Amino acid sequence: MFSSPIKKQGEVMNNIAVIILAAGKGSRMKSDLAKVLHKVAGESMVNHVIEAALDVSSGHIHVVVGHQAEKVQKEVQNKYNVQFAFQKALMGTGDAVKVALPGIDPCIQHILVLCGDVPLIKSQTLLDLVSAHRNLMADLTVLAAKIKNPTGYGRIIQDDDGQLLAIREEADATDLEKQINIINSGIFCFEKRFLESAIRRIKNNNSQGEYYLTDLVEVAVQDRVRTFVRIIDDSEQVIGVNTIEQLNRINKSFHKSPKELS
Repeated sequence: MFSSPIKKQGEVMNNIAVIILAAGKGSRMKSDLAKVLHKVAGESMVNHVIEAALDVSSGHIHVVVGHQAEKVQKEVQNKYNVQFAFQKALMGTGDAVKVALPGIDPCIQHILVLCGDVPLIKSQTLLDLVSAHRNLMADLTVLAAKIKNPTGYGRIIQDDDGQLLAIREEADATDLEKQINIINSGIFCFEKRFLESAIRRIKNNNSQGEYYLTDLVEVAVQDRVRTFVRIIDDSEQVIGVNTIEQLNRINKSFHKSPKELS
């Protein structure tokens, strides 16, 4: 799997950068090993994500490291030639993206943000997301999935016309919002200029005291820029691993046919 050739995508390859978030501790794993280094089908989760990203932008992949940074960096460098950004204080996904932005090449027009603990994501899903984002000339595009049990996931908040209003983390969601079963995958595509401007405006006035990347949605709504929600049917692709139980489930389903979460 990890020696497959890169599929050239022409223009898409030229102006897309990928930021992979791999700095977290993963305390719920109850393990001394950094979360993204836990293995799925014999390969670390972060390497699965990098492999999926290669078809999108082989030359502009940036991995944000923090907890056990040297170990994560060494694991990645054994297989891939990517760039790294260091998140000194683990202050959330918004802060992680912010520390990576200075290393992005000036030629880049769009930035795809991935999570290092979502190992089942497929390269074709990412290519389709980027294509939709570009074709619609969106400033912000989020990958979402509809699942039966959305507990633990951020909810996609839309108005009656289906327009994106916000993404609410479960800890901050109302009882009504918790009933929504369309969830945020944590995967986004941004127009670079919008991202660079908007990332400075998000605040950490939430229950976790962190800077959420998802708060960029509310900035986009305030600025009335173009947003888009791409909902996929294969929700298993966006399962995030936060516990050993989830890791075991991922390993069991790795070679099975995709099915909806329950």
